[in-house]
Amino acid sequence: MNEVKGYWEERYQNKETGWDMQKVSPPLKNYIDQLEDKALKILIPGAGNAYEAEYLFNKGFLNVYVADIAKTPIKNLKTRIPEFPDNQLLQIDVFNIEGSFDLILEQTFFCALSPKLRPEYAKKMYQLLEPQGKLVGLFFDFPLTAEGPPFGGCKTEYLTYFQDLFDIKTLEPCYNSYPKRQGKELFFNFTKV
Repeated sequence: MNEVKGYWEERYQNKETGWDMQKVSPPLKNYIDQLEDKALKILIPGAGNAYEAEYLFNKGFLNVYVADIAKTPIKNLKTRIPEFPDNQLLQIDVFNIEGSFDLILEQTFFCALSPKLRPEYAKKMYQLLEPQGKLVGLFFDFPLTAEGPPFGGCKTEYLTYFQDLFDIKTLEPCYNSYPKRQGKELFFNFTKV
């Protein structure tokens, strides 16, 4: 785990964060804008600089938890939003998170993990969700690569991890991706069964 933590910390320290859009992802913004229940307990695993958390917080969603293995992106969020509750900033390996959530927002974190961890990730997300909880977000849609991160994948592969645990509401190409990601993302909305 220390090796993984060091890898990500170094990427943030050296500003080697080409994936960082420096704003909320358009598909996730669109989804968030449709949420009405501001009391939802929300987790963003592998949140990076957590622009989605910032957007949620500024819209009045105060029960948002941000998890990342690296310290720097969590500090970056706290610098942008000093009033963000410290106890909701989790510097932790996602597989060590405890508790339960109504909604987990996934911003391509799944594709940053080693592909061998994908089955374990699906089970962990299932475990963390309340009954009828939702796992919503983005997966990359390009061939699975031996080198990464990010590691790609496709709809067929992703279904093998999630279809037995979740009701698959949506798993389709994004129509509103960030320009550099156009044609390379799948939006998904899964409900815990």
